Amino acid sequence: MLGLGAGNLEADMNRLIAVLFHQGVLDEQFIQLRQLQDDSSPNFVYEVVTIYFRESEKLLRNLRALLTDRECTDYMKIGIHLNQMMGSSSSIGAKSVRNVCAAFRTASDHSNWIGCIRSLEVLEHEYCYLKNKLHEFLQIDQQRMIVAGVRYHPLLQQ
Repeated sequence: MLGLGAGNLEADMNRLIAVLFHQGVLDEQFIQLRQLQDDSSPNFVYEVVTIYFRESEKLLRNLRALLTDRECTDYMKIGIHLNQMMGSSSSIGAKSVRNVCAAFRTASDHSNWIGCIRSLEVLEHEYCYLKNKLHEFLQIDQQRMIVAGVRYHPLLQQ
């Protein structure tokens, strides 16, 4: 019975990932990330995604702060933060966030403050959607591990 429950939860996880692929939210890198998780590192995906969330939220706060004063906007720093966010998003397979960062980078390269503000709003929206869906994924994964008897770290409270 325990195996059947874990199998159903695994199927739920795969369906969620398939939807996120279809929506263009995730790409193949997320599958590769999942493949790195094994019995010796059962929390690997959780740990990587948690670090991604923590760092991304810092970068989003920094981007918002850099855009508060139109006259003093440092587009060079914006570009640096966007490069960091694009790189970390690529490493976990966050395709939609990476793509929005690229468009945001174009606005920043042209010192287009209005374009940057709009891009930041889209980025925050895409990031929030990704975060909610990955939290859903991680919760299902935790349930699967409990049913299978694997030790895990509880999700951080939001």
